[in-house]
Amino acid sequence: MTDAPQVPHLTVVEHPLVQHKLTHMRDVNTSTGKFRQLLREISQLLAYEITRNMDLTSKTIDTPLMEMEAPIIDGKKMALISILRAGNGLLDGVLELVPSARVGFVGLYRDEETLQPVQYYFKVPDGLGDRLVIAVDPMLATGNSSAAAIDLLKGAGATNIRFLCLLAAPEGVARMKEAHPDVPIVTAALDTGLTDKGYIYPGLGDAGDRMFGTK
Repeated sequence: MTDAPQVPHLTVVEHPLVQHKLTHMRDVNTSTGKFRQLLREISQLLAYEITRNMDLTSKTIDTPLMEMEAPIIDGKKMALISILRAGNGLLDGVLELVPSARVGFVGLYRDEETLQPVQYYFKVPDGLGDRLVIAVDPMLATGNSSAAAIDLLKGAGATNIRFLCLLAAPEGVARMKEAHPDVPIVTAALDTGLTDKGYIYPGLGDAGDRMFGTK
C-alpha cells in the first residue's frame, strides 16, 4: 500500500490558457457576457487541477476488441458547493465537466463595515462525510466568508473538502490556512493584496457584479 499523495495547501494554476483567459477577465472593457463565458471556461481548467487526486477503482468493461479492467472514480458522487452569489459562475463550468455531481449552496454576504460574513442560506446534499466536497467562490479576499462556509460544511459532516477560486489574496490564503489547514486551495492567481475595503488588487473588480451586470 502506497502513501496518499501530498496535496499542497495552495496551488496556483499557471497553465497558459488559464492565464490568458484571466487577463481578459481582468480587463475593465470585457463585457458581461464575455466575462461569464470566460469564467465558465476557466472554471473547467481549474476543475481539472482540483480533481487531480480523486480516488479511483476499476470495473470490468467490454471494449469493441476485448474485455478489460478500466479505471473509474471511486465512492459517492462529489458535492459541489457554490458560495452565493458569485460562486454560481464557477459552478456552471465545473458542472459541465462533472454533470453527475450533487450541488449545494451557501448564502453569505460580507458586511461592508466589519468585513465579516453574514449567513442567509444553507442547503447541501446529504452524506457529505462520504463525498469529495468542492466549495467554489471566485474571490478569496479576506477569507472570512470562505472560512465561515467551510465551518458550515464541516458542521454538516464534510471531511474531504477542497476550495476552488479564481483569485486569491495573501490575507485570504493565510486566514484559510489558519482556520482550515486541511482544506487545499486551487486558484488561477495569487494577487498582491487587499484594499482598505477588502477588495483584491489588482484583481478584477466585484466578480458578482461583473458576472451579472449589477453594481
